[in-house]
Amino acid sequence: MRIAIGSTNPVKCQAVQAVLQPLFPDATFVTLDVPSGVSAQPWGDEETRRGAYNRAHAALNQTGADLGVGLEGGVQESEFGLLTAAWCVIVDASGRVGVGGNSCVLLPSSVAADVRAGLELGEAMDRLVNRANTKHQNGAIGILTDDLETRQSAYETLIRLALAPFIHPEWYPDARVKP
Repeated sequence: MRIAIGSTNPVKCQAVQAVLQPLFPDATFVTLDVPSGVSAQPWGDEETRRGAYNRAHAALNQTGADLGVGLEGGVQESEFGLLTAAWCVIVDASGRVGVGGNSCVLLPSSVAADVRAGLELGEAMDRLVNRANTKHQNGAIGILTDDLETRQSAYETLIRLALAPFIHPEWYPDARVKP
């Protein structure tokens, strides 16, 4: 089995492998940088899900793999303030699709202000903690929870949730890619 990951971000790739390698021990993983087709900082669940789907679909199509996996992080407004958002979409060659989300944490007001002013969340978190490239490390979730949850562990949960239609296809006969 070949599994294509629509990202070269090490956190996303490690999360996919951590979940899928035990299920498919003979799988080979291909990572590739594919466009999300959404803004650099997705806003809201719909745009973030669409980015995950676009990544999964592009990875599958460009590699001819058995499974394509897309992960996308974004932000969303709430009555409490700005929250993180994250989605996973898995597609297979037959058109089956699985979707899993959401991993939300309330962002500090200074980070929310930076994101609303146009910074990507990763850049705003880098500024908060005076470190570089946190989105390729423990991410906002890890920083804000002192690693009780990390970006990778949150993505792992989303991947497991997205597997439901593949684990129980009999319950999801209509879990197909919509044109």
